[in-house]
Amino acid sequence: MGDNPALPRMPRAPKLLDFFRLRFSDIAFKHLLQSAKLALDAGHEEKVVMACLLHDISNGALLRTDHGYWSAQLVAPYVSEEVAWAVRYHQALRYYADESVGFKYPDAYNAYFGPDYKPPEYIQQAYEEARNHRWYMTSRLITIYDVYAFQDDWNIDPEEFTDIIGRNFKQPKEGLGFDGSPVAHMWRTMIWPNNFL
Repeated sequence: MGDNPALPRMPRAPKLLDFFRLRFSDIAFKHLLQSAKLALDAGHEEKVVMACLLHDISNGALLRTDHGYWSAQLVAPYVSEEVAWAVRYHQALRYYADESVGFKYPDAYNAYFGPDYKPPEYIQQAYEEARNHRWYMTSRLITIYDVYAFQDDWNIDPEEFTDIIGRNFKQPKEGLGFDGSPVAHMWRTMIWPNNFL
């Protein structure tokens, strides 16, 4: 069904790391693994490592716009509410410095948007919501390990995260995309991105 000869065939019951290996762009693959590895090496709880591993997952094979929202929705049925929340709000938090944890406004954003850039209203509103939430720091930690996780010469074996995924990501026995979850269609879209209908 809808197999594209240019894409590797997915297993019958695909798991999370199958998508990393067989569907994500090389940039997304490396970035997510590097971000999670930085959090792991810094000694953070598994929920933070898991959030870092998933924070840009929609960028891997779906889309970039509002990626925090898409990524959170994509993983919400399979992770804790806190992890999904943190993934969603990291998008807004990236635009705001927090000197208490050493997060400064990214230099790249000044280059991309200009020094006087003001995020859209919905991003400003999301920031205010997140700043006052009990899970703020989980999301803020994603931004810290997001900025430095773009190194071309740093390759990480995804198998390093197998146990963490096993404890923090509910992998359906039918496979992602075939479990009847409200987001199964999003996983199927990654499996068969070129289906006509």
